[in-house]
Amino acid sequence: MGDGELDLQPVTTREDWRGRLAAFAESPRVQRVIMALIVINAVTLGLETSATVMSAVGGALHVVDTMVLAVFVLEIGAKLIGRGPRFFRESWNVFDFLVVAIALVPSAGPFSVLRALRVLRVLRLLSVIPQMRHVIESLLRAVPGITSIIAILVLIYYVFAVIATNLFGGAFPEWFGTVGKSMYSLFQIMTLESWSMGIVRPVMKVYPYAWAFFVPFILIATFTMLNLFIGIVVSAMQAQNEEEHKEEMNAIEEAHEEESALIKRELGSLRQELGEVRRLLEDRGRGAG
Repeated sequence: MGDGELDLQPVTTREDWRGRLAAFAESPRVQRVIMALIVINAVTLGLETSATVMSAVGGALHVVDTMVLAVFVLEIGAKLIGRGPRFFRESWNVFDFLVVAIALVPSAGPFSVLRALRVLRVLRLLSVIPQMRHVIESLLRAVPGITSIIAILVLIYYVFAVIATNLFGGAFPEWFGTVGKSMYSLFQIMTLESWSMGIVRPVMKVYPYAWAFFVPFILIATFTMLNLFIGIVVSAMQAQNEEEHKEEMNAIEEAHEEESALIKRELGSLRQELGEVRRLLEDRGRGAG
């Protein structure tokens, strides 16, 4: 056996071991355990905010938190060892890595404030549950369209804020004295939080026809823009569903083509074997004659 074959065998064995480790860490059974631990950790992190609970079972909560974090580290470590540099090519793996890394920040020192971000571990549910991951990916696909809508909304805000400052700034400087104050007041009106009794009705006592300004703004900024946001997100989710369906259909077609090619090769081999058997029988027949 040559030297090349001797060098190849350990590499192949090591790659197989790493692949099995990554497959185990990403198996549905392990991911279900991780999902359960994330929920348990979410509960313990919430209980840690209660002084009464911490005085009673604070030590136990810390132990549970440490054990859960250890499992998360082992899971990320197994994936990192199994996949190697390919681990960081998937954005969800990077997200999980960062969330777990933040939890490892020391509780003392200049970075102790980051310990409050331990609750971000709960967000790992987004990467573990496929349905949640699908929604987040759809939202990310909708970011360009949402950015355009935000730009349009800012433009609408600016136009209405300038108008409101000119119309109502003299009588209501605390709400519409400057463009910045007007934009903030219009934002409150857009959220429909105390917009009528808190702002519009007092303004209408001084300017009776102010409703002709505020009603169109609410219709444009609140209902129209909200429907545009929803429409873009739904469109992105539909596009992603169609893309995934197309990928599944392509995979099915490829599998069908491979199966058809395999059947053709087997039929060709069978015909060749039948031909050889026929020739053998013919040779025997001629020999017996």
